[in-house]
Amino acid sequence: MLGSSYAEFMASASEPLSSYSTYATTSKSRLQSLYSDVTRQKHSNPTSYHAHVDWWQRTLEELVSRGWQAESPSARKGKETEDDEGAHSRSNKLVLSVQRSLVDRLRFDGVGKPLGLGHTIAELRHSNALISLPTFLSSKVSVYDPGWLPYRIASFLVGKPLWWAMEQLDLVKSEDSYSEAEMWKRVQGDYVLLKLVERAADVVNSFRGGMSLADSLYTVESFRKEFGSKVIPGTTISETDTEVLLKYLERDRRILVRDKDVIKFMAGDREKEVTVIDRGILELKTAVGNLQGQVNTIQGKIDEMTARISTALTQQQKSIALAHLRHKKGLEEVLTKRLSALQNLESTLMNVETAAGNIEIMQAYEKSAVTLQTILNHPSLQRTKIDETMDALAAANATAREVDDAIRIGGDMAAAEAGIDDMDLEDELEELVKEVERETGQAEERAALEKLQDVNVPEQIPAVPAAAQRVAE
Repeated sequence: MLGSSYAEFMASASEPLSSYSTYATTSKSRLQSLYSDVTRQKHSNPTSYHAHVDWWQRTLEELVSRGWQAESPSARKGKETEDDEGAHSRSNKLVLSVQRSLVDRLRFDGVGKPLGLGHTIAELRHSNALISLPTFLSSKVSVYDPGWLPYRIASFLVGKPLWWAMEQLDLVKSEDSYSEAEMWKRVQGDYVLLKLVERAADVVNSFRGGMSLADSLYTVESFRKEFGSKVIPGTTISETDTEVLLKYLERDRRILVRDKDVIKFMAGDREKEVTVIDRGILELKTAVGNLQGQVNTIQGKIDEMTARISTALTQQQKSIALAHLRHKKGLEEVLTKRLSALQNLESTLMNVETAAGNIEIMQAYEKSAVTLQTILNHPSLQRTKIDETMDALAAANATAREVDDAIRIGGDMAAAEAGIDDMDLEDELEELVKEVERETGQAEERAALEKLQDVNVPEQIPAVPAAAQRVAE
């Protein structure tokens, strides 16, 4: 039965270039410009040239990551085949195969074939966006390592002038002087797309949080099964992609170590190498996984026999139903044995992992004890040194108190010699307070008089009408 990843592959293989985002968001006139040879603009119009290179980088990354490099699926009377699915799984999603036929495959209706693509690939290689696959896998130096500083300085001061002089003498040629055909001969090969590898590494790193010891151990094949369909959504990475990703995670990200077929994610204080204990746990984990697969297969066969029995009984075929029932009973006996073995293996794996965890805990305790003892052995924390320090501190505090008392007594004596009496000071302060109160009262009286003067009193009182007087009487 073909998987969903194969169906996605069939769709991507049949999709036209216009369905990819870099094409879909670019006008036809702009595509014509991008498909033209802009090699000469590298120095005359560097902004346009680098925009051109950047578009091709994003385009190649999208094409490769979506399985565009896979061979066209077989068209045997419109039927899907297992060979097609195998071609999809073998198709590289992190590695670009650069061949002259790439130009033909990138033909776009109404625009034609890309010109100058060989020089564009050479520029991407020069900027490390593309890295030769053999170099990537064999190098022990990180792709981010700029190199030894004295060597880079010597290359700049000596190498570049020497190369320029050799170019002037026609002894060597610069890359810009190569024809497109000559450039294709120089750039053919397989290249790692660094940005795609970085994204895939980020995905793997996001899944490794809180891993137990058993969860952190993989074989190359189990690593591919676990992460192969996760690093790039909608597709599965190939064996070559797996090797590239593992090399990057080990050498450049340093989040795992690898010893032949054993892969170990590093976390916390775990040993930074694959140990005998790690190999034993991985063997147990692999055995549990294999046995779990057998259990699932047997259960699937039992379900199939149950369906056949039901069908045979519906069709009144009792003999066939009886044969299927015998087969089902045999499968159930095998399943019981496999489940028992699986339970024993899982229990053993749990015990082994717990014991290994206890080793890590004891190692942490030992390191903590050594650290604490080292601190306590410091000369400042020795008993005699502590007593000396505390005695010196007590003496200093006593001296400080004596100085404070002396200053206070001296102040009191100075006040007495000046003839200043505290009672006199209090009487004077009381007089000042009374004077302030008197001034405040006088100010309030003046303010009240001023308000009364502002009130207008009429000189004559108006006469009361006679009618009002009679009513009042």
